Amino acid sequence: MSDADPRRRKTNAPMPLPDQVALVLQGGGALGSFQAGVYEALEEVDIEVDWVAGISIGAVNAALIAGNPPERRVERLRQFWDKVTSRLPSFPIPWASDEMREVLHEWSAAMVATGGVPGFFAPRPLPPIMAAPGSCEALSYYDTTPLVATLNELVDWDLLNNGPVRLSVGAVEIESGNFFFFDTKKCRIDHRHIMASGALPPGLPPVEIDGKWWWDGGVVSNTPLSHVLDNQTTDLLIFQVDLFSSQGVKPRTMMDVMARAKEIQYSSRTRTISDERMKARKRREVASRVLAKLPPELKDDPDVKALTAIAHENAVSLVQLIYRANAWEGGSRDYEFSERTKAEHWQAGRDAVEQTISKSGLIATNILDGKTAAFDLTPR
Repeated sequence: MSDADPRRRKTNAPMPLPDQVALVLQGGGALGSFQAGVYEALEEVDIEVDWVAGISIGAVNAALIAGNPPERRVERLRQFWDKVTSRLPSFPIPWASDEMREVLHEWSAAMVATGGVPGFFAPRPLPPIMAAPGSCEALSYYDTTPLVATLNELVDWDLLNNGPVRLSVGAVEIESGNFFFFDTKKCRIDHRHIMASGALPPGLPPVEIDGKWWWDGGVVSNTPLSHVLDNQTTDLLIFQVDLFSSQGVKPRTMMDVMARAKEIQYSSRTRTISDERMKARKRREVASRVLAKLPPELKDDPDVKALTAIAHENAVSLVQLIYRANAWEGGSRDYEFSERTKAEHWQAGRDAVEQTISKSGLIATNILDGKTAAFDLTPR
């Protein structure tokens, strides 16, 4: 989107916006309502998203955003999250201690494990060992057929594929092990591509698309940031919404061990990609400044031309919005689909945007200077 676009000229955003704004959504199951809160808060401050990329639950949220007109996106996000948490409604907590919350949290997760999630997945009647080898029933514990109807009800696929918001979702092709992004700039996307991005084994079954079978993109990488940066064509503001924090405290219990291991597992790849890509861009910025100092007679040298092409970069402002878990959230936090926790995650997403926007002058300066930098402006 160019600066001349009327949508961009009319914006009341709290910072100047570059030509393109991207929303990058990590996988994390039930934690995905944090992403919904982030999107709602961004919409309220008139930051319009041009490109949304997701993996796993991030792909579902991304489809709900790209597959609806602006005035219905938050409504559709709420409908989805209300549906998937409807089996475990919120009720008064007699004692609001961390210990009581942890008990309720684990009880809710156990209910999901045994009964599934409305509109998302259901337990299979027979164990995989009793199914025909090679079948989806033999390769997963749950059936995701309910998600087909949910997605088709809440997503306008024609708008998703032909509308103003670009969509990219990552998945892994099982036989080759290749990580691949389905992108509306390159192919038509339907419910199968979204479900493939979220087909996390061994719980959820692989998804077949045109003769190939796919698993959750998080098997390789839990963030679609690399795809966005690899396909960048203009200055870019990225809001990267991470559902697992790389930082934490030493575990005290076995549940803490499970939680911390999962945080490190899913955040390490995200952190590595973010750090390495930003460092590489900084190096290219230095190379560009050196090349600009060369005398005119060297400008046409083939090696100088080749290096100039390699060193060219569009600016990136990478804003990280990271969910930081409560003390009572254990290793089952990504499948604890309760109404109470959904509401708390949603509000946490809103709070993260509010805290970031309150310090948006730093981001604004970087955008105006046309530089590349990463920001984490939320309290640790």
